[in-house]
Amino acid sequence: MNQENSLEAEEKVILDDIASRLKVFGRERGELIPILQMIQERHAYIVEDAIKMTAEHLGIAICETYGVATFYNQFRFHPPGKNQIKVCLGTACHVRGGDIILENFERKLEIRDGETTPDREFSIERVVCVGCCALAPVAIVNETVQGHMAPSKVEGLILGFKIEKEKAEREKQKSEPAQ
Repeated sequence: MNQENSLEAEEKVILDDIASRLKVFGRERGELIPILQMIQERHAYIVEDAIKMTAEHLGIAICETYGVATFYNQFRFHPPGKNQIKVCLGTACHVRGGDIILENFERKLEIRDGETTPDREFSIERVVCVGCCALAPVAIVNETVQGHMAPSKVEGLILGFKIEKEKAEREKQKSEPAQ
């Protein structure tokens, strides 16, 4: 199964789940944010057709549903990567080159802030402050704080993930029976 068919199948499973869960929600306009939160919590992002499905359930315009969903930055519209990278651009991190760190991650992964790599391995997000100002500039990689970031450290982190992935693939091939 190619990547596109896999993504379509995944989206169908998500939409089936949402359809079954919408039944417990009322049809009042006030249910919009709780429905969007449920979708986000269960699936980590809101697929495009879920906006339409939610609007139809509540009897409101699709554009209104989309407007509410895009107003709040808690809602994502793209699946997050397996490895989530958050680069701090709070005052201390910004002053110490946080924007350069973000730019390095973007260049190495060939994606921009808020995007996910096509293979869904990585996603990048800028954040305002992570509360580790003494370690500036800071990136959080899969919930692990990486302090005193430098461009060379960005390259090392990404290389480490690629090596781990290749190692896991080799182990998987070894454990599979020969055909």
